[in-house]
Amino acid sequence: MRKHKLGSKAITAVCIFSLLIVLATCITVVMKYKKDIIARYSDLAVSYTKIVSEYIDGDKVPAYVQTLKTDDYYEQVKNFLNIMQKDSDLKYLYVFIPQEDDLIYVWDADLIEGYQELGAHEKYMEGGKEASFAAFSKNPTKKILITKDEMYGYIVSAFYPVFDSNGEPIALVGVDFSMPGISQSIMSFVLTVTVNIIGVIVLLSTLYYVYVRHNIIHPIGILNKASKELVSNLEKEEEFCVSITTGDEIEELAQSFVQMNQEVKEYIQKLSIVTAEKERIGTELNLATQIQASMLPCIFPPFPDRTDFDIYASMKPAKEVGGDFYDFFLIDHNHLGIVMADVSGKGVPAALFMVIAKTLIKNRSLMGGRPSEILEFVNNQLCEGNDAQMFVTVWLGILDLDTGILCASNAGHEYPIIKKAGGNYELVKDKHGFVLAGMEDVVYKDYELELKPGDMLYLYTDGVVEATDDSDCLFGVERLLDTLNENVSEDCRQVLEHVMEGIHHFVKDAPQFDDITMLCMKYFGKDLYK
Repeated sequence: MRKHKLGSKAITAVCIFSLLIVLATCITVVMKYKKDIIARYSDLAVSYTKIVSEYIDGDKVPAYVQTLKTDDYYEQVKNFLNIMQKDSDLKYLYVFIPQEDDLIYVWDADLIEGYQELGAHEKYMEGGKEASFAAFSKNPTKKILITKDEMYGYIVSAFYPVFDSNGEPIALVGVDFSMPGISQSIMSFVLTVTVNIIGVIVLLSTLYYVYVRHNIIHPIGILNKASKELVSNLEKEEEFCVSITTGDEIEELAQSFVQMNQEVKEYIQKLSIVTAEKERIGTELNLATQIQASMLPCIFPPFPDRTDFDIYASMKPAKEVGGDFYDFFLIDHNHLGIVMADVSGKGVPAALFMVIAKTLIKNRSLMGGRPSEILEFVNNQLCEGNDAQMFVTVWLGILDLDTGILCASNAGHEYPIIKKAGGNYELVKDKHGFVLAGMEDVVYKDYELELKPGDMLYLYTDGVVEATDDSDCLFGVERLLDTLNENVSEDCRQVLEHVMEGIHHFVKDAPQFDDITMLCMKYFGKDLYK
């Protein structure tokens, strides 16, 4: 792309500015000049109508129109109109009676061709009817009619009533004034003004460009050259100096360049230290991510020798480390513990709290007991020294692999979802207890679900149903159920992958705000266990 120099831009700007000034001046002059001419002719026209109106005896007008006969007085008035038309350069001077459809002539000055006789009817010119009836009253309204005729150019028309002895309007005096050469006068005046303005603008623009070049363009060129040398001076650690003495903001800008050079040197030094520290933190966060991932069961199938159930789980943190966690473990040969939990907050604090909660839940579960007893113990342990006031929602279930009886307890977590063999996924609205670490000595309740061979259990955290698209719409429980029921596969891994694809298709490019954790377990029953 071609680059335009500052000087050419300044000249272009001056030319455009000058053109706008000329256009604005011409428009203003034309409007003002035209308005003044029309006003002058309008005042003259109104004056003549009043003079004629006062001269005419209104009581005689009706008889002339009715009889269409003239007398000495009629001829006297007509001569008066002719004299006024001749001495005042009026285009037309006439007296008429306005009717609804046309007008009736009483007198018409006959010095020019086309005059009308007594009693002649004629159609109104454009706008003439409205102007005539506005003037035809005891209190006439001054209404000037301006028309532009192809032959005569601009014409100004005015009307004033002729009154009888009772003060009633009998007829109207009409005056048409021609304004010859108004367009030529305007163009001549505009041309004179334009030439003078252009001359002044050219002189001022030349002086302005000389000033701009000396005080702006040349100093900016020095700054441009100095900015290109700034990086090399930083690398060579040489002294940076810019000499500009314009006494204005450009000189201050040059001083700012020198100050910026010094501050950049200091910033580079600090940035090197910060970058090294961020690299160290990044390395540690990567290590923390690996540690967290290794703490969750991540080898599938986890129990290759067991054929009485299948299980698969996944966790996608919103940050490097997250607060969601899942767990599953054999408490003994016939009992499987299943955990789905969500720690409040995100990042490192949530991950640390997750480690503690996961360890306590698993260790206490291996000691035996019902899910409610396990949650009550873990809750009291987490409440001790919980100065950060963090909490965790937990769904804990213990499945009897012989009978298919699933004993579970819910500490403020999302509802589990069950799919009966050959049926659809359905929400199990169990009774929620209080979250763990929220308050000591909370009592939790157990409930039981009976799983038949072929039944499936789906667990998740709120990051699934609260996944948000660009329009701030939630994925939601209903959409989750529809997505699960779309998948005909009964493989646990394929179920979770299908749900994750559904979430990605819904949110598209929207950022992930919460951890997404899911677990799917399918029960086959003891008869299939070898």
